[in-house]
Amino acid sequence: MVRNIADMLSSVMSRTNPDAETAVRETCLVCDESLVDSELYQRHNVCPRCRFHYSFTARERIDTLADPGSFKEINRTVTSLDPLSFSSRTSYRQSVFRDQRRTGLTEAAVTGTCSIGGTTAVLIALDFGFMGGTMGCVVGEKVALAFEYATRRKQPVVAVVTSGGVRIQEGVLSLMQMAKTAMAANRLAEAGLPFISVLANPSTGHAYASFANLADVIVAEPGAIVGLSSMRAVKNSADEPSPADSHSAESRLQHGMVDAVVDRTQSKDTISALLDMLMSKYHLTSRDRREGYVQPPRAESLTAWEAVNLARHPERPTSLVYMSQMVTNFVELHGDRVFGDDDALIWGLGQIGGQTIVVIGQERGDPDDAQQGGRISPEGFRETQRAVRLAAKFDLPIITLIDTPGPHISADAEKRGLGSAIAVAMAEVARVEVPSIAVIIGEGGSEGALPLAVVDRVLMLENAIYSVISPEDAAALMYQDAARADEAAESLKLTAHDCFELGIVDLIVQEPAGGAHTNPTEAARHLRRMLLQELSVLQAGSRKRLLRSRYKKFRNMGEYSSHFRTAITREANSLRGIVSTRVRQMRRSPKPEPDDHDHIGDGFSNANGSKGGA
Repeated sequence: MVRNIADMLSSVMSRTNPDAETAVRETCLVCDESLVDSELYQRHNVCPRCRFHYSFTARERIDTLADPGSFKEINRTVTSLDPLSFSSRTSYRQSVFRDQRRTGLTEAAVTGTCSIGGTTAVLIALDFGFMGGTMGCVVGEKVALAFEYATRRKQPVVAVVTSGGVRIQEGVLSLMQMAKTAMAANRLAEAGLPFISVLANPSTGHAYASFANLADVIVAEPGAIVGLSSMRAVKNSADEPSPADSHSAESRLQHGMVDAVVDRTQSKDTISALLDMLMSKYHLTSRDRREGYVQPPRAESLTAWEAVNLARHPERPTSLVYMSQMVTNFVELHGDRVFGDDDALIWGLGQIGGQTIVVIGQERGDPDDAQQGGRISPEGFRETQRAVRLAAKFDLPIITLIDTPGPHISADAEKRGLGSAIAVAMAEVARVEVPSIAVIIGEGGSEGALPLAVVDRVLMLENAIYSVISPEDAAALMYQDAARADEAAESLKLTAHDCFELGIVDLIVQEPAGGAHTNPTEAARHLRRMLLQELSVLQAGSRKRLLRSRYKKFRNMGEYSSHFRTAITREANSLRGIVSTRVRQMRRSPKPEPDDHDHIGDGFSNANGSKGGA
């Protein structure tokens, strides 16, 4: 999309040139496409051919994001002084005055209220054309005032960051603005209000390393330079040249630092959808549990190994299929904000029955693709933690879709904290004070599945499986022969009905005849109905009762309960039937005549050790 980072830097630096500000660009500096008659370029400063995103002023940002005529500026009269009487070749006062005259702004930040897609919000827009968008005392003050205004008015905040470097003319006072804006952002978070930041080209320096990175959702524009240090600083400090895309928004997405890379033309739609869902207070409530629900009967003809094969069927619907069928207005989020983004974990915000939810799905994909067969990495478990914290902040129910053979086991994963990530994710899910439902849609494999299943209600599709170890690995341990996996599957009690009888799952969801893969739409319809039903019941109760019930449920796992009595009785009856059948067969069969080489009593020893006969 972008030829190289140098081209982007050229575009960025052109914004600091007063002559370039007034010049009309006729051709794209990346692909030489003519921009003269381009409506896309005139409206969004985006090349229609290569989609390179040119810089926007703060006013242009406001015009494209805010609903027409809705923006009202606040704190406009706050202006810069020279607090340190900074000495250099050019007077600081003169530099500020020059940029004020050129841009029409009083400082590098414009703040105000507006509506975005019909939702009232406080908007913060930094302007790179004003002293590189650096965060001096006035910028820090205006940003902090905007957060405080939003907190008082109970409104969300959207911040568009185009900032680079440091306001050195204000010395350590400039550094303190990082703490000021971070503390103001904390107040907004404590009030449970949404904060969305948009990282444009460039997003570096103090603004990036403070309030911009404290947002609930961080999106970036394509090709934007994102990071604490500038490309020049990284180049000067490194012994070897950095990769060309090391500071790009796409690289930050790959490494889990931003939630999405969104084209400028889609930015308003994405932000308005997020604000609509995060500010929504609509809840499903009902006290009528399982109206018209019929638990599917156990199919005695279906063996455990056949259930394993159905759960692993290559055409079985995945989490993405169920999400597309059941969840509306889905906005996918990415990354653990620590190291990376797990392709095997899909999560984000969406709506089901008009209720905003946080949905987390394990996507098994193909064994050889980026999803690694659905095995979850440490980053995936840390993304689960992020999703749970987001749900807790905005009081949103959590729905998880489980389909994984287990965690991604490797030496590298262990170095990145696999065990810790699993434990913390499990603890976060277990203690979150919102209704939570898990659905095992395919294979619920050991430690990969459990952290997403420590919830209020566990549903399991009729032909899904849930086990502590794969049948193949179990056979290798039990029989030293992985080919006997079908025998091991029976012993593992991994079918939906086995798990229900053991109290591991609460409900079995019926599948179409032959399995969910025969009719994914019908399978999704059944599941959606059950989710709406269970969600409405869970939301009708108090949160304290919810947490007590969840704790009691898992605290009692493994005790000799009614579920165990049922399972043990069933096993005893089965064994009794086998023994009775064997006895009847033995009674009907004729007894063989003994001969000299076939004595029934041969082989036992008497007290003195000598052989004896009957």
